[in-house]
Amino acid sequence: MSSESSARSPVGLLSTLKAYLLRERERGRLYLRLSSEAKKNWEKFLLAHPSADRPGSPSCPAPSQATSPPSSEVMPVDERRKQLEKLAQTVAKCCRCPHLAATRTQTVFGIGSPSASLFFVGEAPGAEEDRQGQPFVGPAGQLLTKMIRAMGLEREQVYIANVLKCRPNLPEGTLGNRRPTEEEVARCLPYLHEQIEIVRPKAIVALGGVALEGLLGKKALQVPPGQPISISRFRGRFLEFRGIPVMPTYHPSYLLHNPSIQQKRKVWEDLLAVMERLGLPISQRQREYFLPKPSK
Repeated sequence: MSSESSARSPVGLLSTLKAYLLRERERGRLYLRLSSEAKKNWEKFLLAHPSADRPGSPSCPAPSQATSPPSSEVMPVDERRKQLEKLAQTVAKCCRCPHLAATRTQTVFGIGSPSASLFFVGEAPGAEEDRQGQPFVGPAGQLLTKMIRAMGLEREQVYIANVLKCRPNLPEGTLGNRRPTEEEVARCLPYLHEQIEIVRPKAIVALGGVALEGLLGKKALQVPPGQPISISRFRGRFLEFRGIPVMPTYHPSYLLHNPSIQQKRKVWEDLLAVMERLGLPISQRQREYFLPKPSK
């Protein structure tokens, strides 16, 4: 292959684009504004060349290629860890959402103990998570760490993952984060479900409406299509995902924007209920003040 034809190949074009973006970043440029037409052309390119999301990578794995892990109830911890690592490698090559594969720095798989009793499910990575490759490391993640420690646990003792493994892209290079679309959730959801099947926790905390939708679906929750899920309607009581108790509660980012004592108390009550379900130590004062008293 001549040098000219090599440069015009999918991998060659991506290498040229990557070099350009790296030069721009060194100059201090953090965002690249793309027109709607440019975004559509980029998505068409990725769909036409699925193996070109990064040089040398295999084509995007089809959803049907995912294999169910063996039952984690009889799976040793080391085997669970291997299963998670294998799944993380699959996720890292994913391009089911070409527009997200094109704009992410890296995928954000999950972190924590492969034998955790408690599994936290969030929404999607933000800018800091996209840079570091770990979930909940920004301001919301710092608050989540405080919540976990208030339960008498450390991050290393629980498992944390998001519904989406890529940061949702932003229109026209705008700042901030956006809510994942229902299509993005549907495409990425099998990965989360497989993570839960491997870890097989004793309880799940759904942080926000997107997390709850990913676990149970709008049909089961009796929420009309196109309508967002209100956590206020579901929090405070256990639901169930494949036999595992699920406690819906507010996302830490919600508390950052609504830092009232009343809202914090609601989340703490939800976490106390989870602690009771898991048999974690609760002081007598906490038990009498927050948890429902048993009926006589």
